[in-house]
Amino acid sequence: MTGERVFTAVHIVVTGASGNVATALLRVLRRENWRVTGVARHRPDGPPYDRADWVTCDIGERGAVGRLAELFEGADAVVHLAWAIHPEREDPPMHRTNVSGTENLLAAMAKAHVPHLVAASSVAAYEAPHRWARVDENWPRQGIPASAYSRGKVVLERMLDEFEARQPEVTVARLRPCAILQHDAGSEFARWTLSPLLPKSLLGRRWLPLPWWTGLRAQVVHAADVAAAIRAIVARGAGGAFNLAAEPVLTGAQLARPFGGGPRIPVPRGPSRAGAWLGWRLGLQPLHPGWLALADQAALVDTDRARRVLGWRPEHDAHEVLAEMAAGLRTGAAVDSHPLRPLDRGPHVGRPTHQSQG
Repeated sequence: MTGERVFTAVHIVVTGASGNVATALLRVLRRENWRVTGVARHRPDGPPYDRADWVTCDIGERGAVGRLAELFEGADAVVHLAWAIHPEREDPPMHRTNVSGTENLLAAMAKAHVPHLVAASSVAAYEAPHRWARVDENWPRQGIPASAYSRGKVVLERMLDEFEARQPEVTVARLRPCAILQHDAGSEFARWTLSPLLPKSLLGRRWLPLPWWTGLRAQVVHAADVAAAIRAIVARGAGGAFNLAAEPVLTGAQLARPFGGGPRIPVPRGPSRAGAWLGWRLGLQPLHPGWLALADQAALVDTDRARRVLGWRPEHDAHEVLAEMAAGLRTGAAVDSHPLRPLDRGPHVGRPTHQSQG
């Protein structure tokens, strides 16, 4: 790509380096002569993780600032991907990972004088616009009140605003992607979305009925295309916010098609959220109704800035991304990292399997 800086040797530190996006990033960087230090709570094994030097660290724990500052010394950029998206009951609390972890990371960056930060925010940070309107990076960042994930990204954005005001010499880039999918995240998304009582083999069957609500629409993007954007941001020394999404916007019928060929059962939003809450509370399915509120109200985004500034062109269209994700769900696709590990759960009827998103 034109406009890229010339490095003799690039060193980046990636937090959340065993997760969905970071796994794709390590694959993209196999072609680059970059030094990569991966930070994660659990060390992964095998390719593509052999592309990085590994440090096990919980960025949200007390005392993490000093350790992170040592890791960041001499780095050209920090890529902050660590985020508890839909943690299970036994995982560290979301606030500790997302808020305390980011506070520790920003303090360590200032201490180590790292010149460039690339932080993973989300379209979830935007307040809900008109259902079919597309928004650019200047749209208000007030979030979706019913979604803890959305509110967390609003807090992240404010923390980044404050950091930029305190550290004007640091270039800060913010990724604002929509739903990030790939085949190898199949087991992770199964843990997040599917009832433990539903055999994965039923997905895609012609007779499988699917509950859906009128007006549902969504954008998706492939993890490899998000990784390509990160690479371009670091290579160009770019700052500011970048919306990321593949084309086209998917309707409810298009979203349902790869997962079940049976009849679409129209379910009003209110009853669907009530049913989701009861199912989540009893451990019958993992989705807190906060996720349904986010799916219903999340902004559709315009990606013109990423295309202009980064030369970003997603290689996967939205239909391909969704079909690949559906295949990963059906087969239980996984790799040797803790977030993307094979599905390993059984029914936990009587209590929630995942932390509240309310």
